Amino acid sequence: MAQASGQTMPMGGVVRAVQPKSRRWRRGIVPWLFIAPILLLHLAVVIGPSLAAIYYSLTDWSGIGRAEFIGLENFRTLIFEDTSYRDALGNNLTWLGFFMTVPFILALATAYLLAQVVRGSMFFRTMLFLPYILPSVISAAIWRNLLSPRVGLGAQLETIGISGLDFAWLGNTKTVLFAIAFVDNWHFWGFLMVLFLAAMQNISPDLYDAAKIDGANRRQEFWHVTVPGIRPTLVFMLMMVGIWSFLAFEYIWILTQGGPAGASEVLSVLVYKEAFNRFEAGYAAAIGLSMSFFAGLIIGIFVLLRRLGWEI
Repeated sequence: MAQASGQTMPMGGVVRAVQPKSRRWRRGIVPWLFIAPILLLHLAVVIGPSLAAIYYSLTDWSGIGRAEFIGLENFRTLIFEDTSYRDALGNNLTWLGFFMTVPFILALATAYLLAQVVRGSMFFRTMLFLPYILPSVISAAIWRNLLSPRVGLGAQLETIGISGLDFAWLGNTKTVLFAIAFVDNWHFWGFLMVLFLAAMQNISPDLYDAAKIDGANRRQEFWHVTVPGIRPTLVFMLMMVGIWSFLAFEYIWILTQGGPAGASEVLSVLVYKEAFNRFEAGYAAAIGLSMSFFAGLIIGIFVLLRRLGWEI
């Protein structure tokens, strides 16, 4: 009877259940069979190219033909000799500083105000989110015309007596990067606003009632109730935006292709130029790995702060 019921009776009289082989197979093997297709796809699309990028970063390769192994020479060049790499990295850090502050301030303030709107709130949310769903090419084309010193908004204001704004924002080395960042932020900040608004609506109204009973004003409610309530979303988006800042490419390439004189060139644009304009695919792979390093560094900072006890 013990064998028929899938149990054994060892010495001491303790009954120990023994799972049939078919049940162990279903629990141990079948789940892996279900996820095998996505694992194979991940292997082919992510892991394989990643390992190839590591290998080619150690070679002198034009992208065509045989690659010549040169060790760490590409990394030595980009760290110690390539001034364009340092300039592009500096532009990336400027871009990072802009996007870690300006869109978050706009999104938090707008989301907090919209959370208190009852009538017409969906209309305002839709209008503010609309730029995010526009194709980048269309948005860039619109803003290229608006920022044009000849036919843009500044030129039109000049015709009615408001001077000083008919300026080549995309043609000046001191303003071009911030002009592109402004355009990209116009497209992006509504996305953050929608996320923060959704997180705010999940905060219990009882917390705001308790804050009002304690005599808190709107500013104190925001800092002591709203911000702690959306902290997980806020911190996660800070990390993601930090990573995305090192992947910025489309608006910069469409508007200026890194010009003028490399003033808006970031690492992703430099990678593209090295790989497809100068046919230095091995060197481009080394730059791409450095971008992955900086993105991983951002993740590591957040993980370290979490382990140190920060509530993030």
